[in-house]
Amino acid sequence: MRKFLNITVFTVLSLVLLVIILQFHINRSSRDVIFENPSELEPAYVGLVLGASVRPDKSLSTILQDRVDSALELYKKGLIKRFLLSGDHGQSDYDEVNAMKNYLTSKGVSDEDIFLDHAGFDTYDSMYRAREVFKVDTAIVITQKFHLPRAIYVGRKMGLELQGYVADKREYTGNAHFTRREWLANIKAWIELNIEKKPTYSGNAIPITGDSGLSHDK
Repeated sequence: MRKFLNITVFTVLSLVLLVIILQFHINRSSRDVIFENPSELEPAYVGLVLGASVRPDKSLSTILQDRVDSALELYKKGLIKRFLLSGDHGQSDYDEVNAMKNYLTSKGVSDEDIFLDHAGFDTYDSMYRAREVFKVDTAIVITQKFHLPRAIYVGRKMGLELQGYVADKREYTGNAHFTRREWLANIKAWIELNIEKKPTYSGNAIPITGDSGLSHDK
């Protein structure tokens, strides 16, 4: 019993240490390309907006609205030319990407500048599909500060040239929870990268330089 307890304690401590080391590594490897001021960004053709929850009435949650508003800010400043909106549209009654698209078009953005990734179920899938389906090689990733290090880390490990733009515009309910969740999400991302996991869906190529209508619902 004592031996079992020692092994259990050792295993738990090792996992905690792994989480801490990985968190430090991911933050350190990404920090030089994450910016809060648009003037610090190099212009890029693509602004990659990572999805988050939408409400039952199909309006954007505060976290997602801040991501889309931040991308719109970069678009208006000429720092991005095309939006790649990547999120969960795995069910007919839940749709993050069209909610984002509808919000942008209500702000005057042309459909032709908006590409939809309906199968961006997590950060890994979003990055993989950005590279393989939408043929993105350079982009500005727009999401909150707690999420950006992992997003940048995963994308750069896949060979993408990325900058990150911080979308925090307010304090978010549950911010501490999101930060803690990142610790486990980092491990998941590290495993996915090392086993070279395939995304949930791949699909035909829809180059970001081409016709955005190919990515829209018919």
